[in-house]
Amino acid sequence: MDDDLPPDLERLRTLETWAALYLQRIRQRIAAVERQEAQPQPPPAPTAAPRPPGGARRARTPDWGLAEAGIGIPTTTVHRGDCWAQGKTLVPTSAERARAELADGAQACEVCRPDRVLLRRS
Repeated sequence: MDDDLPPDLERLRTLETWAALYLQRIRQRIAAVERQEAQPQPPPAPTAAPRPPGGARRARTPDWGLAEAGIGIPTTTVHRGDCWAQGKTLVPTSAERARAELADGAQACEVCRPDRVLLRRS
């Protein structure tokens, strides 16, 4: 005998009734799912990315960016888009423009080192 079942007949009958009712619910759910799967499904509609909490959409993190020269920044600096040292004025840019800026004398960020990736020879 199994140790997890009660020893008396009254509780065993109660468990039997519960199991029969639960099995009935499971069979009803199986039948409903089978009916649903038998129906032709329309193609899924394209969905937009879910909005983050708070309602405002967050801009996609750029791959590369430029911190233009200005107060406290003596020269244009090239950053990776996810660099924590980029500041608030990062201008998103393409890899080609970032390479051109580095070739024209822009400084590579000393934290994220975009020059190691952008100027690598393949």
